[in-house]
Amino acid sequence: MSSRSGTCIVVGASSGIGLAIARRLAIAGRKVALLARRDKELRAMVTTINDALGREAAFGYVHDAADLEAAESLFARIEQEHGLVDELHYVAGVMPDVALDEFDLGKDRQQVQVNMLGCIAWGNAAARRFLARKSGCIVGISSVAQDRGRIGRPVYNASKAGMDTYLEALRNRLWRHGVRVTTIRPGFVETPMTAGLKLKGAISADKAAELVLRARDKQKSIVYVPGKWRLIMFVIRSIPSFVFRKLSL
Repeated sequence: MSSRSGTCIVVGASSGIGLAIARRLAIAGRKVALLARRDKELRAMVTTINDALGREAAFGYVHDAADLEAAESLFARIEQEHGLVDELHYVAGVMPDVALDEFDLGKDRQQVQVNMLGCIAWGNAAARRFLARKSGCIVGISSVAQDRGRIGRPVYNASKAGMDTYLEALRNRLWRHGVRVTTIRPGFVETPMTAGLKLKGAISADKAAELVLRARDKQKSIVYVPGKWRLIMFVIRSIPSFVFRKLSL
């Protein structure tokens, strides 16, 4: 487990992988700022974590990841209230149902704002501080969906691809200054976002969180969670486009 001692921020922490990461960080002795849009669920999770530990380790902040301008001021507020942040996990994401004959700009805009621009807003806020301090860690939860343009959710794929490329560029900027950026590409994970999709072989959110933090500790650059998805996506990326367009992947 990491020996870091600063405060952690988890954006998208009221459920799923984000909540599991926040819980594990708190158990490891870290102070964790949990950020999520749903106030009731967020307060309940913060209380549950703190009651289980018998101490105040988790602190809730209501935040909509689509509110890009709020990232900088909220980052500053968290540092003012809980000390310097040395670790950011961006886990927020949306994946609305989209019919094959549906082209909805409202849904598209929300996915780009939350999945990609939200990551950029929080990544920039963290990078600015971590660069000045010559230390820090940024973890972004992308998706295996970023590897190809699938027919089912075009903008979800595109928003995750944009997030993935941004994280790579951030990593290339910051690594020489002692700041680490890890991109996580989950495959099938049981979360509220994937409920009802009947994903065969899906792992639990807590198992995904375990693998995420293991990748962070090993200072990995890009990690597929679980690891089998690296080979699966290698095969999928290798399918020619004229064949891939005929598939329902």
